[in-house]
Amino acid sequence: MFPSIFTIQHTRLKRRMLAESMMLASILVVFTACASVSSALAQEPKAVVPDYRISAEDVIEISVWKEPDLQREAIVRPDGGISFPLVGNVQAAGLTPQELEETIRAGIETFIPDAVVTVSVLEVRGMRIYVTGKVRSPGQFVVGRYVDVVQAITLAGGLTPFANTSNIQIIRREGPQEQVFEFNYDQIERGRNMSQNIMLESDDVVLVP
Repeated sequence: MFPSIFTIQHTRLKRRMLAESMMLASILVVFTACASVSSALAQEPKAVVPDYRISAEDVIEISVWKEPDLQREAIVRPDGGISFPLVGNVQAAGLTPQELEETIRAGIETFIPDAVVTVSVLEVRGMRIYVTGKVRSPGQFVVGRYVDVVQAITLAGGLTPFANTSNIQIIRREGPQEQVFEFNYDQIERGRNMSQNIMLESDDVVLVP
């Protein structure tokens, strides 16, 4: 006795529905996995690049809109100051260009109300970092941008075989205060605790024992 046409069609329909269900289940698994990976990547801390702060020896340009006599290029002095007409001595080092704009604007407001001041950094000469200890080429490095700890160690030629890779320190001086950050290179190599790979600031010292 042969199966009826209805039975055959019903069987084919069941197989088709089963195949579609399996396909949907597979898509759901893949989607869930992708979402988990995306969530993990989103939670991974990223190094934050700070706003650039002017340093001694930087070359900056200052201009005031509609005031051609108040356009100046200046090299920031070793004491961090510059001179500007109508204001006199201004502390520039340690400020962002936007903060220096506001400082100058406030200084000339009596003479030029609502002045529009623009500060541009033409040359970054004062961005220095130091890498010392058990690296292949210790010394001072003048960099034109912010670098993180791993990049600084690379600039110094990398670690020597005798370096204590789990106890590296970043020393940062802020006035009379000294701040120390711990850095474990072994963890970084394994992709762990990436937030410790901080962006260095001018005059930071990376000490590799």
